[in-house]
Amino acid sequence: MRRTPGPGDTGVRKKFLFLQPMDIMLLSISVILLLIGLAGCLLPVIPGPPVSFLSLLIVNFTGYANFTVNFLVITASVAAAVTVLDLVVPVWTTKKFGGSRYGMWGAGIGIFAGMFFLPPVGLIIGPLAGAILGELIKGTDGRKAIVAGLGSFAGFLLGVGLKLAVSITITFYFIKAVILS
Repeated sequence: MRRTPGPGDTGVRKKFLFLQPMDIMLLSISVILLLIGLAGCLLPVIPGPPVSFLSLLIVNFTGYANFTVNFLVITASVAAAVTVLDLVVPVWTTKKFGGSRYGMWGAGIGIFAGMFFLPPVGLIIGPLAGAILGELIKGTDGRKAIVAGLGSFAGFLLGVGLKLAVSITITFYFIKAVILS
């Protein structure tokens, strides 16, 4: 049975006073997905920004949020782009740190090998080891090979930073929609 709002029922109290069971379930799922998305920024196995975006999409079906289609499309595009960049950036930074094609290929192969053989640690160590191994196969001296590997690791850290920036922004809009509006 719904209660009609009284003169003192305003703001957040009013919003949470009339919860429907489906809204509660969807909001709970959204909060869990948002937390998983934030964790996914640090754990390479979980695609953080897409999972965070999914939480926005689900909360949009409740009475708490009313995001525009344009906002959702742009947010989905940014989340997808950052996820792809997270795979590409370690290879690019390997090149910027003086790695050759062998090092770039090694970093790329290392990402995928690490994803399948030693997740989640393999996604951190894979590009580093792959770039170093690729450079050593080419015949590069050990010091330069290690620098190229560190470039790959710097790319991994850059990817984590990008994912965190997007997921924290999504978290801001989630909180703004659910609690502050």
